[in-house]
Amino acid sequence: MTSDMEALLIDWGLPALLGISFLAATVLPIASEWLLVALVIHQINPGAAVVVATVGNTLGAMTTWALGIWGGPCIIRRGLKIDAQARLRAERWYERWGSWSLLMAWAPVVGDPLCFVGGILRIPLWRFTLLVAAGKTARYAALAWAAQRLAT
Repeated sequence: MTSDMEALLIDWGLPALLGISFLAATVLPIASEWLLVALVIHQINPGAAVVVATVGNTLGAMTTWALGIWGGPCIIRRGLKIDAQARLRAERWYERWGSWSLLMAWAPVVGDPLCFVGGILRIPLWRFTLLVAAGKTARYAALAWAAQRLAT
């Protein structure tokens, strides 16, 4: 049994999934996985659902990355009070190893901060997008596959 809101989102289908997936990749406490599963169970094309969810979620992550680019320096100086030497050490470590952590940008709790730090440390947009989209695609594809198995 679904609530009125759930039924409305399912009726809206892929456009609702795009919007929810975008919002879920920001600091808002929203999940998009349930809607992807519900749509696949309700016979929406799983490939289309994976693409739409990945695009929305990646665009949301890019928004968080942009907040890190433009708001990060202020937050580091005023809020976190990190000195230049400590920041340089963190940047070197993240440049060498940390950008691969963006493959985990889909994970609850740590995903949004990873995207924000990617912006603060100015990970190039092409690399950021490639890594984030790869991780998110794998997660949504696994969910769609499982939902298909549940529906049959």
